[in-house]
Parts: sequence; C-alpha cells; structure tokens
Amino acid sequence: MAMNEKYEAVIGLEVHAQLLTNSKAFCGCTTKFGNTPNSNVCPVCLGMPGVLPVLNKNLVEFTLKMGLATHCRIAPKSIFARKNYFYPDLPKGYQISQYEEPICQNGYIDVELKDGSTKRIGITRIHMEEDAGKSIHDMDVDTLVDVNRCGVPLMEIVSEPDMRTSHEAYQYLSAIKQIVTYLGICDGNMEEGSLRCDANVSVRRTGEKQFGTKTEVKNMNSFRNVERALEYEINRQIAVIEDGGSVVQETLLWDADKNVAVSMRSKEEAHDYRYFPEPDLVPVLVDQTWIANVKSALPELPAERRNRFVDTFSLPKYDADILTLEKELADYYEEAAAKLAKKDSESYKSISNWVMTDVLRVVNEEHVKVNDFPISPENLAAMVNLIGEGVISGKIAKEVFEEMLKTKEHPRTIVDQKGLVQVSDAGALEKIIDEVLANNSDQREKYRSGKTQLFGFFVGETMKATKGRANPKIVNDILKRKLGE
Repeated sequence: MAMNEKYEAVIGLEVHAQLLTNSKAFCGCTTKFGNTPNSNVCPVCLGMPGVLPVLNKNLVEFTLKMGLATHCRIAPKSIFARKNYFYPDLPKGYQISQYEEPICQNGYIDVELKDGSTKRIGITRIHMEEDAGKSIHDMDVDTLVDVNRCGVPLMEIVSEPDMRTSHEAYQYLSAIKQIVTYLGICDGNMEEGSLRCDANVSVRRTGEKQFGTKTEVKNMNSFRNVERALEYEINRQIAVIEDGGSVVQETLLWDADKNVAVSMRSKEEAHDYRYFPEPDLVPVLVDQTWIANVKSALPELPAERRNRFVDTFSLPKYDADILTLEKELADYYEEAAAKLAKKDSESYKSISNWVMTDVLRVVNEEHVKVNDFPISPENLAAMVNLIGEGVISGKIAKEVFEEMLKTKEHPRTIVDQKGLVQVSDAGALEKIIDEVLANNSDQREKYRSGKTQLFGFFVGETMKATKGRANPKIVNDILKRKLGE
C-alpha cells in the first residue's frame, strides 16, 4: 500500500552485527554457531560472582574497521557501561555495552534511491557490546534458555532518523550488510541472527519539522521483512492519526506470517536501563597510530569496487551493481576477467553475462555459495576464450557449461571429447547450405519474393544439419550471399 502523501515517515535503524571473532567479547569461550546448547560457556560469560571480564582486542579492531569504512570520528577514549535489565537469557542481569562515550560517532552511508539519485544517511554512533542468550519459545515445554550466545561480540550501528521510506531503509540495511561482509567482520546472515535490525518509526504531516510519537519494531529476520514491517507500521500510524487517535509509544513485534506488527510492551527509555560505567573494565584508548594501521589495512569497499568495475571493465552500471553485491561474487568475476585472452570490453561483458545469468542461476537454485561453485573462474574464462576464438559457438557453450558443472573438467577437454568443435570451414558449410536451399526451394522463393523473416528458418536448418556446430557468423554471411543471388 502506498503511503498517504499528506504524511511522511521518519525512520531510524538500530543494527546489531554479530562479529566474526573466534572468542567472546570478555572471555575465551568460542563463538561457534550451532554447538550443543549451553556448552560455549564459562564463569565469566555466565556472570558468576567474583569473575572479571577481559576485553577482546579483535572486538575493538573490527569496530574500528566499520567506523572508518562509514566515515565516523573515532573517539580517542571510550568507556564501557552496564545496561541493566532482567531477562531469563541474561545471566548477569546486565549487558556490557557503551552509552555516553561510544567508540565511533558522526558517520554516514550513501544509498542509491529508485530514481538513481544518492541520499546520505547519517550514523549517530557505532558502539561495542556483548550479546545476550537466546530464549526458545516454540517448544512443547516451557520456555528454554540457551546461553551459548551470551558474551558474543556485537557492534551496534545507530542511524540518524534520516530515512523517509521503507525502500530507503532497505537500501541502507543492504549497504550495511555489504560493508560488514566486505570487511570480513560479520557474515550478514539475518536468518541466523548474526545481523539484526530494530526500527524506530514515526509519521508527521509532510513539511512539519517536529517528530511524531515513535514506535519500535522488532523481530524482522530478513531484508524483505524489514521493508514490509515498516510499510505496515507507517500505514497503521497514519490510519490512527486520520481516525483522530494518538500513536502510543511502544515496542512492536513483526509477525511475518500474518503481515502485522503486534504490541509487545511500552517503549523503554535510556533511564529505564540505569546505565552506569562498567567498573571492571578500563577505558579503551585509541591513538592515531592504531587508527592509521587499521585504515591502511581496509579492503576495497563496495562503492569503490562498483565504480572501478565500470571504469576498468567498461561494464554497464547495472552489471557492476549485481557483480559487487557480494565480495565473493566480485572476486569470482575479477578472477575470471583476469584470465581472458582478449582484454576488451566485449570479452568483459561476455564474462559478466555468464556470471549474472548462468552462474547466479545455479548458485540460487542449488543454494550454494559462490566459493563452492563447481566451475572455477579460470575454466569459465577458458570457455569464453573458446567462443572468442571461434572454436565453439555461444549455443555449444551452453552445453559445455552444463558438462563443466557435472565434471569440473576444463572446457577444451569437454569440447575435444564430445566433438563439439565449431565448423568454421566456409567450403564445407557452403555445401551444407546448398543442400538446405535445394531441399527447401519453396521457402527460398518465398524469401526472394519478400518474406525475409524466413532467413531464420534457413539458419535453423543449417544448424540442425550440423548438429548446432556451424559457426553462426559464417552461416549468416553465406546465406545472405546465396539468397541474394
């Protein structure tokens, strides 16, 4: 449903990224996902009396990477705080987080809108914290608690309320996923909970400056659900106001099956958590040398890579957008492009077409990662080289591609074994075409009397006679000459 034009939404996102460290934020327990419940634990992450947390340096390094990648100011000194609340999956009764003095502040991400323009979304802060455990409610027994996740390093990215549509929020969240995966600090998997998003939403009359009453929407476990939940909540708030009511500040849970947001509780304020400085951890001091070292080690980021693909490989912007969606896909394309015999725009575009259509088709259908795709970038490039050399046609290449999927063999081996070499001998093809024309004299006369659409028929008959192995360009040239005589 489209948003009422009399109103505009004001959206801010709080994104939690679970970091790919080997050990937890303040102890040495493993962060491995999927282990036996309540096995990745120790007295520190269980909050036993008398234990002391020790900060994981990688938690700081990873957060610095994200801060620098999103143009944040890095605080020379930041402190941890205790965020107090009581919940079954929080053994300590508090979460170690950052509050008044976060490590990263005042950054931004540029996102592309539907009309092709760019919008800058501000980032208020990025701070470090630990994760809570997990309550499991969908059992035939009472709620169960798994505390394996307690203490797993988290990075919270809090945006400015700069988004005005659900699509902008979707683009912003997609950009965050791209950046954290390119940096190698989070796998970005919303379904497994390693990337989680809460949204603060309010609406106001178009043109007003004052914010309306906001609600918080939680429990959105996919990018599409974020967009759908925001659309629902925006329209719900507009309907409440239009009916003369007032929006109530509350926390809502998104029910993806019913496409509704259900009230969970009244919305907490910061003072409800009774924040105070964590007494067991010293401040984090980050000097310019540390910042410079992290900055120099940053990889090429998605926006930079997109622009380079357009400039270096002369690709359309659409291709560059698709190919750089995931770092692994961009790496695959670039490795294949490096093995091309001809380094020209036509060859780069050809490889792009194969990756975007055939490679991604298999990846999506088989639910495999690009890194596990059976055809290596070198072999895909070798196949495109065979097309460029006239050894095989594009149609034969489809057959070769399918065989490569099954056998992982080099394309030249498959072509030789199956006798798929393209027929490019003009003399041999001329004899075959003479037979095709002789056997279809009626169609030939119709073509000459003006039914030029029959040209495709003759090409098809020739390809059929050569079992698809005739060189299409030579066939076209000969047919044009013969039919014009």
